[in-house]
Amino acid sequence: MIEIRDLTVSYDEKPVLWDIDLQLEKGLLWAIVGPNGAGKSTLIKTMLDFIKPVTGTISFGGQSYQKVQKQIAYVPQRTSVDWNFPTTVYDVVLMGRYGHAGILKPLSSKDKKVAYEACEKLGITHLKDRQIAQLSGGQQQRVFLARALCQEAEIYIMDEPFSGVDIKTENAINELFKELKQNNKTVIVVHHDLESVAKTFDSVVLLNRQVIAHGPIDREFTSENIEKTYRNA
Repeated sequence: MIEIRDLTVSYDEKPVLWDIDLQLEKGLLWAIVGPNGAGKSTLIKTMLDFIKPVTGTISFGGQSYQKVQKQIAYVPQRTSVDWNFPTTVYDVVLMGRYGHAGILKPLSSKDKKVAYEACEKLGITHLKDRQIAQLSGGQQQRVFLARALCQEAEIYIMDEPFSGVDIKTENAINELFKELKQNNKTVIVVHHDLESVAKTFDSVVLLNRQVIAHGPIDREFTSENIEKTYRNA
């Protein structure tokens, strides 16, 4: 379980999130849902130790992020990445193995095999030697998903992976989610499409600077809770 207690986060002394208390059970597909500016990306960046909270604690199975970070894979928003960086698809995917091999150590044949298999699962083997600047938006997203898959993590945290992708990539993401759940992995996704929440995820966090509700879809993803979350948005 991921447990967040009494979390408050500020930017330039202006509170962005406050009084956040969450328990995210293992082995489920979690959606974090809320209006623009609700603090969804801020929440996951704080979980990943990119942002230091004003108050509160975050634990992963009773341990700190520093102790379990190799078990966590992160897929950032595609728009936050410099896609003009001169590197190939396969090199980006291989980066997901550095946590296993060590940043200064050569990658093994096993590492390369895992990376190639990740490319196969995401349907990008034919692109592996292409420069990332030459990719479409959906292809770029599949590259980052393949990199995350290479990490063989226990927890996958993703910031709007469905945003601006084509139907092929959307289907690839949904298949990846199914596989991760079958393998008892925990997946936490910032998501914006309310219509697809119930059919894609097991559980939901409804967030608007504070937690409005969280838990199983059939219990918490109600019209009343959604209205509370988006009120005054």
